Amino acid sequence: MQQVDVVVVGLGVGGEVLAGRLAEAGLRVVGIERELVGGECPYWACIPSKMMIRAANLLAEASRIPGMAGTADVYADYAPVARRIRDEATDDWDDQVAVDRFVGKGGWFVRGEARLVGPRRVRVGDEVYEARRGVVIATGTAPAIPPIEGLAGTPYWTNRQAVSATEPPESLLVLGGGAVGVELAQAFARFGSRVSLIEAAPRLVPSEEPESSEVLADVLGRDGITVRTGAAVDSVRHGPRGFTVAVGDEQLAGRQLLVAAGRSADLTNLGLEAVGLDPSARWLEVDDRLRVADGLYAIGDVTGRGAFTHVAMYQAMVAARTILGEDGPPASYHALPRVTFTDPEVGSVGLTEARAREVGVDVRVGVAQVPGTARGWIHKAGNDGFIKLVADASRGVLVGASSVGPVGGEVLSALVVAVHAQVPTALLREMIYAYPTFHRGIEDALRSLGA
Repeated sequence: MQQVDVVVVGLGVGGEVLAGRLAEAGLRVVGIERELVGGECPYWACIPSKMMIRAANLLAEASRIPGMAGTADVYADYAPVARRIRDEATDDWDDQVAVDRFVGKGGWFVRGEARLVGPRRVRVGDEVYEARRGVVIATGTAPAIPPIEGLAGTPYWTNRQAVSATEPPESLLVLGGGAVGVELAQAFARFGSRVSLIEAAPRLVPSEEPESSEVLADVLGRDGITVRTGAAVDSVRHGPRGFTVAVGDEQLAGRQLLVAAGRSADLTNLGLEAVGLDPSARWLEVDDRLRVADGLYAIGDVTGRGAFTHVAMYQAMVAARTILGEDGPPASYHALPRVTFTDPEVGSVGLTEARAREVGVDVRVGVAQVPGTARGWIHKAGNDGFIKLVADASRGVLVGASSVGPVGGEVLSALVVAVHAQVPTALLREMIYAYPTFHRGIEDALRSLGA
């Protein structure tokens, strides 16, 4: 049995940050990863998908030249995108650089499948590691595959196969209208794929404001994407010509099928029963210091706080302070930001209007339309979007906001500060907003919010 200070199970973004921070602090840290160090984000999600989106948006911008700056003939070529993902983002899906980075900080890296075998004890193969300070679970999530008749056993894509593709499919069916589904649907459509997107909920990005769903549905339609919402998939068939999806009486066909129906954690193989926890649970419940139980911590997607890289990294630093006995604030999620990187970007923070009403907030709403702002009017082509503020009128602070527009995710930063710090709306009205910027639309939305 190897005696160490901390064992980190899962070296995705959060686990890598935490293990590296603890190793740099002088602790003996074992980091265990069965796949690639860095996890989903750098190899199959955030980074490569945004490379796809950046390239697709360039094509869209070129198409907006007529009537604005002359004429342009644009021919899509996916080869540079695939090459950039392979060479720049993933090193051809090799994590040696990330392994060396962790080891260089003083960490002890182990490749393999980890399982708890008792309090503070983890087995990998024939080795057992006993952690004096604790074990951290950071095993992330995997794509959720719905139990649709005929789907299992077919060569469908998840986000991994989509970003690994060397060319866009001739036609693509997308199951799921959340962030992953709409981002990849738009990117492939702009590279020439005929795309049909199917969402079971009544609207796209159903966790966001209804106004965000309306803007995206309109924009995706203009990109030539067939959008079906409130549509339950009854069955899937695969044959020599690709996939056929049955949606009620309608049959939708595509050469390839992308399943983007969310993500889920699989806790069944972690040995949680050895420490008195339920392996069939959906998430690992943590307190505001990321503790699951004495000597056991969890960070990232497995905590159920949102499958976001920035949440995992944030939790990693809170957990590091806890393990090291350092002072610092506990975890708080009242101003959790999220961005869907479509064109326009859909950024949001805190509570939606509907959620705020559900929890009893005295809601007041202010909205500004991006095309109606000075910068939006100047921008013209591709200026879809809005800024929406959700205020607690009784306290005079924002509890949520949405920023949809050409740089919606960047404009969101000011709103994140306002929600996080509970800046009084009266004080926000006294600010000087640079002119003519997209973020100046916040001032317009505040005016719409009223007294």
